[in-house]
Amino acid sequence: MIRRLVLALLLCLSALPALAVNPDEILADPALEARARALSSQLRCMVCQNQSIDDSNAELARDLRLLVRERITGGDSDQQVIDYVVSRYGEFVLLKPRLSAHTYLLWGAPIALFVIGAIAMAVYARSRVARPTGRKLSDEEQAALDRLLKE
Repeated sequence: MIRRLVLALLLCLSALPALAVNPDEILADPALEARARALSSQLRCMVCQNQSIDDSNAELARDLRLLVRERITGGDSDQQVIDYVVSRYGEFVLLKPRLSAHTYLLWGAPIALFVIGAIAMAVYARSRVARPTGRKLSDEEQAALDRLLKE
């Protein structure tokens, strides 16, 4: 009984993201709606942080979805809509940040860390090769080792 209840609850909760775009938000023109969905998938929900406004159920995400649709029906291009939202909320609202002077560190840090890691690995590998393996065997020790190996 409890297992069925938990299963039903999980099933209901898994369908919540599908309800993010409410039916009253959908535009009548399918082409405009497709543009709105594409733009909404590029914008971050400022409440949820790692969800697009298209997937989020937050009230702010709903307001942003309506704003995007309002701007599109007003005749704005996709870039104009994105620029307008960025001017109001900053670059953080973009799920994929632009490459600009402000974001060079964001884009360059993974490359720099990879290069630093590769250099560190190369230095470590060279230092391991250059280390002496230990002292040489004396003549007596070498003779004893040879006897043991012949047995």
